[in-house]
Amino acid sequence: MRAVVFAYQEIGYVCLEELLGAGTDVACLFTHEDDPGEELWFRRPVELAREYDIPVYMPESLTDKRWTTIIRDIRPDIIFSFYYRKMIPNAILEIPRIGAFNLHGSLLPQYRGRCPVNWVLIAGESRTGVTLHCMVEKPDAGDIVSQKEVPITFEDTVFSVYMKLVGAARELMQDILPHFEAGTFTRTAQTGPSSYFGGRKPEDGLIDWAKDSLSIYNLTRAVTHPYPGAFTYFEGKRLFVWKAHPENVSPRNAPAGTVISEHPLLVRTGSGSLRLISVQLEGEKEIEAAELVSSYVLKNKILGGHP
Repeated sequence: MRAVVFAYQEIGYVCLEELLGAGTDVACLFTHEDDPGEELWFRRPVELAREYDIPVYMPESLTDKRWTTIIRDIRPDIIFSFYYRKMIPNAILEIPRIGAFNLHGSLLPQYRGRCPVNWVLIAGESRTGVTLHCMVEKPDAGDIVSQKEVPITFEDTVFSVYMKLVGAARELMQDILPHFEAGTFTRTAQTGPSSYFGGRKPEDGLIDWAKDSLSIYNLTRAVTHPYPGAFTYFEGKRLFVWKAHPENVSPRNAPAGTVISEHPLLVRTGSGSLRLISVQLEGEKEIEAAELVSSYVLKNKILGGHP
């Protein structure tokens, strides 16, 4: 089976690894230039491609017709997209004999679109998964070929959930590849309630202390390392909250955002309070909350707003 692969990030790496391990003829890899503003905490498919002498392309856009021509000349049986961030034109999707398939990081039709791992945690979901689906012009809307579910625990962060999805993606590829080879895979139309979410920016990590403590906790774990982090403002600087925990303490006479305790470090929310565990003042190193308390008078200070 001859494949053209579009891939990036750790999931892209392990899925490409599974294709090569199964003996798939990977004709070329399309991937991205690394973003200098992004923390490279993952293995990149390009590393694997170079190890196997697979040609690598990193186009800014796929709308140039020469990419369609190159792929058509390869005559692939199948196209795979694993966490590739650019839209693939329909002219390319129509080329392969078997079809074009994308691996998405949610249980479709829920959480279509960008950043599904972040959004499921923000929403407080108890499960998510990966979906391999047929690619069509509309994002994440094609028939489902295979899904793998993973649980989300209360302590999970964006990194731990993502790594669960990495394992699920590997298992999914191991299960489905023989069916592609034999022509025995099935397609199921997406049905039931659907949802779509857009991309996120670092500024979206601003904490709204008027929200309940559980919602704020979900935000902190959804954008903690290796993402840019949830933050508030203290003495004109961003104060990043890398680790926290919701608490039921909720004094009536303190507005949301008020530091109501230093030991432990508790901040009043719209309902309940948030215990800060690991924090970082802008331009400084990450520290335990107790260390911040030893350096500043925090009791009755109000966090939030802008500098």
